Amino acid sequence: MQAIILFDLDGTLIDSTKAIYASFCEAMEAFGYPKPNLDSVKATIGHTLEDMFLAHQIPEGRVGEFVQSYRNAYHAKMEAGTTLLPNAAEAIRLAASFADLGVVTTKRGDYSTRLLHALGVGEYFGCVVGVESISRPKPDSEPILKALESFSNAAVAQKYMVGDTTLDLESAKRAGISAVGVLCGYGKEEALRAYNVPICVDALAAVREIERSLRI
Repeated sequence: MQAIILFDLDGTLIDSTKAIYASFCEAMEAFGYPKPNLDSVKATIGHTLEDMFLAHQIPEGRVGEFVQSYRNAYHAKMEAGTTLLPNAAEAIRLAASFADLGVVTTKRGDYSTRLLHALGVGEYFGCVVGVESISRPKPDSEPILKALESFSNAAVAQKYMVGDTTLDLESAKRAGISAVGVLCGYGKEEALRAYNVPICVDALAAVREIERSLRI
């Protein structure tokens, strides 16, 4: 195969809003903080947990406690609170028919791998790069460059990142690979369009756009 497609997870392939929000609220309430509203949490999904809690006015010196509390809660809730987005399974299967696939996410990679297998699509991905395996998360180029190290054809393949936020598009830009934005997640359309890359309704449309571009 002469193409590599890297996917973001939350808002691109999966909807784990239910699990994320419940876990975030549990962590906040565990330390006596009020439960945040859903929209404020959704606005930060895609960022690291540390940044999500900082955005909710948690003192920097205490963020680690909140992150650990969140992870304890999320580990128990993630499978029941996560579904594939509409058309995501079809997108993955189509992409796998002409490209090697990977995941680049700000979730933990072990949690992400477990979710992908629970959702029946784990076998399609050659690598999963999570936040614990890098030092500089998206929008830095490091996660994408690390993912590409997993593919023997990376030097010659056409490389793409598919994601729903500007973090994904910026990471792709810095890594020097192509990007396709999707509107099925948490990013704002206007912000995504500022990157002057194809913007598609969902992951399936994005994969079809990539397939079309490879034929040109």
